[in-house]
Amino acid sequence: MDSKDGSSGAKEGFARILANTGWLLGGKGVGAVLSLAYLAIVTRTLGVADFGRFALILSAATIVKTLVSFESWQIVVRYGQPHLMSANHDALNRVLRFCILIDLASAAAGGVIAAIILVAFGPMMELSSAMAWQTWFFCMVMLITIRSSPTGVLRLFDRFDSAAAAETMIPIGRMIGAAIAWALMPNITGYLIAWGVAELLCAAVYWSLALKVGGNKLGDWRTGRAMEARLENPGIVTFLTATNIQTTLVSTGQQLAVVVVGLFAGPAGAGLYRLANQLAQALTKISGLLSRSIFVELSRTHSSHGTDELRTLFRRTNRLAYVAGAVIIALILTVGHPLLGLIAGKPFLPAYPLLLLLGIAACIDLLGVSYRPLLMATDRSALSLRITLITTLLLLTLQAVLLSIHGTIGAASANVIASAAGFIMMGLASRKAMRRDEAHQG
Repeated sequence: MDSKDGSSGAKEGFARILANTGWLLGGKGVGAVLSLAYLAIVTRTLGVADFGRFALILSAATIVKTLVSFESWQIVVRYGQPHLMSANHDALNRVLRFCILIDLASAAAGGVIAAIILVAFGPMMELSSAMAWQTWFFCMVMLITIRSSPTGVLRLFDRFDSAAAAETMIPIGRMIGAAIAWALMPNITGYLIAWGVAELLCAAVYWSLALKVGGNKLGDWRTGRAMEARLENPGIVTFLTATNIQTTLVSTGQQLAVVVVGLFAGPAGAGLYRLANQLAQALTKISGLLSRSIFVELSRTHSSHGTDELRTLFRRTNRLAYVAGAVIIALILTVGHPLLGLIAGKPFLPAYPLLLLLGIAACIDLLGVSYRPLLMATDRSALSLRITLITTLLLLTLQAVLLSIHGTIGAASANVIASAAGFIMMGLASRKAMRRDEAHQG
């Protein structure tokens, strides 16, 4: 063991985190560049009001998707790993089929929820009857292209490079689609079609690569029933439920903010908020990418090495997150305003204060990127879920209060306060989890 900074196992795990995050960043880097281009096309073509309606449709579809979709990739990684190591490929296949069934069931449920939301809130979002139908079809495309299961296969086999390649199909598809829509159908309908085709393309590539990478190790697709996975993998349903609720709370809280702003401030306000939020998230995309890589390695380290190596790996990922957060804050302060004007034009420059606040909130989330994966890897998903619930409720409550007082600036400020509260609670919980693990092993 390295006396100064931990063991060789932790070093290898950290190296894999960097390598895997590098692959993910490569794919997202392509996406970030292309997203600036297609955002410029959409914003300049639609204008503030119509872009606001387009943003509301995308947010509504994302809310439905996050409400019903499960983080089944985490199930494939966590419960598939022992079967892969023991060469029990048929049991691995049943885990995968179990996740696929869940994805299909969630798509059916999502279609019903989308219809209810559009009937209840469509008029409030200023959506015509024809636009409501288009929104519903777009939601269904988003739902049937849930690709969490094939993502899990690629991460299980440490093929983050293939996952990165598949992920680039979204920005590439949107860029090509936006250019075609700009030339042939420069309206909300045209861009919805472009976004939908991009989702279908990405799902097709994901499944193609997953089946190719898995090959015979994915087992026999006809052996046993998929639901047998519940008996073969104790705790799988509890873990699945906790991860789903937690992901839903995090994602829905952010997307619901756009809808709430739209209801209070109208499509124009929602458009400014959505643009600022999207740019802030693009600059802090490393947070989500690190989280995915960290979860895989922390789970592996916790199951195969001691608490000392887990602590060393946890400490190193924290240092990396602090450096990345500082760099991103500097980028937002230096290039945020000119970048906003270059992409969207002068009508969208009032979104810069929102970009600054939302960027700060996202960077706070980045600083604590190791906390949630650690709690999940050490079997404390219930605690992580409770903290996420508190944070989401705090975010929505603060938005409701501050939005009515300070407008969209208040809504963005609510994100900063909620992120800071979540960072503190997750940090305390993670350190407590580490101490308990040490006491248990001792």
